[in-house]
Amino acid sequence: MTIAAIYGFISGSTLFIGAILGMYLKVPKYVIGAIMAFGSGVMISALTFDLMETAFQSGGFGSASIGFIAGTILFVAGDYLIDHFGGHFRKRGHGKLHAKKKGTKTAENSGSAILLGAVLDGIPESLAIGIGLAAGNGVGLSMMVAVFISNFPEGISGAQGMKCAGKSNLYIMSVWGVTIATSVCAAALGYVFLGNASKDTIAFTLSLAAGAILAMLADTMMPEAFEEGGRFIALATAFGFFVAFVVSHIA
Repeated sequence: MTIAAIYGFISGSTLFIGAILGMYLKVPKYVIGAIMAFGSGVMISALTFDLMETAFQSGGFGSASIGFIAGTILFVAGDYLIDHFGGHFRKRGHGKLHAKKKGTKTAENSGSAILLGAVLDGIPESLAIGIGLAAGNGVGLSMMVAVFISNFPEGISGAQGMKCAGKSNLYIMSVWGVTIATSVCAAALGYVFLGNASKDTIAFTLSLAAGAILAMLADTMMPEAFEEGGRFIALATAFGFFVAFVVSHIA
């Protein structure tokens, strides 16, 4: 459990680093886009060859399929509700889209909704780290590395999005602090409560996390990476996927 909590903390720590850069430095858009695209590629590789493959080997096609579909639906539904109540500014891309739909520069937002949205984004990844550690085969470590990379641009983008919403630096750091704390708890709980579960339960939970993570990537990271970096961002995404694929098979 302690190792799972440490992994959760390490993977979430880059949110803080990215947030500091986003608050105090003017990071070029193409740099944010490139890092975000690379992180997306790494995450896609991790959820494909680690989460879904382990889920399939553990519980078979049925449990893995049901969990994946459930995770996707749960994330999309939760994300929609949180955005509706003002959590869209946790991500710069979400904030811009919402403002465009409303025909205004900014839209009303709720501090609690922003916080809930940030937590929603982090829970599936952290659960996957804890469950992956318990499942073995290096899944927890590969997920920790993938989340560590992807959280860095997310911290930058999220900080800039919340700054646009008029939030203070203290508020922004508090949001990421709570998110990191939640990530630590989720990783530890995933290890403790699901590590000794049945194979079908492990398969369902791993694939649930995979579906939620893929939905998060498609909803936030990948569209924003393209918006910030243009069409050549596809190269960074493919490179991230390839690097993670190679590392996972030679480790």
